[in-house]
Amino acid sequence: MTDKTLSIRVIIGSARSVRFADVMTTWVNEQLAAMPHIKVEVLDPRELNLPQGHCTDVEPARRLRESLNSADAFIVITPEYNRSYTGALKILIDSAYEEWNAKPVGFVCYGGISGGLRAVEQLRPVFSELHAVTTRDVVSFANPWKSVGPDGRLDAGTSATTAFETMMAKLQWWAYTLKQGREVTPYRKTA
Repeated sequence: MTDKTLSIRVIIGSARSVRFADVMTTWVNEQLAAMPHIKVEVLDPRELNLPQGHCTDVEPARRLRESLNSADAFIVITPEYNRSYTGALKILIDSAYEEWNAKPVGFVCYGGISGGLRAVEQLRPVFSELHAVTTRDVVSFANPWKSVGPDGRLDAGTSATTAFETMMAKLQWWAYTLKQGREVTPYRKTA
């Protein structure tokens, strides 16, 4: 593998009209911008207009699948709603299948006292079923709205930045390894 560039999809896990996910996405994109060999595309369920009826043959679902297929790895930014992840994120995930196969998923989560970790724990078996690999290391923010400055930006602190770097080291390792594996032997689900 000569090209070291990784194509990462940052997936916003909220579709609310007013959402804290935008603050989190800005922070994640700032972290990724400082890393070499990373190409980022953001997937926003508010903009994708995916149908709820699991219609994978409609144009929005086809565009989503094309984007997921060309990705090497995923970062899911997920809030915690009622001890789980959002319906909008579930619709996005379920609009594809093979496009997730043999690719790594990292998580940046946020919420109240649990910091969104319960949402991540609900997402792990979903991605396992899709033959994706989730990183053990996550970036978790408990009550992050208390850390937003007057400029609307998240002041995450050095521990969050370190956690993000740790997660990204694992995500990149898996992404490179699985990309090489898919190039040598295409991944196919057996019966």
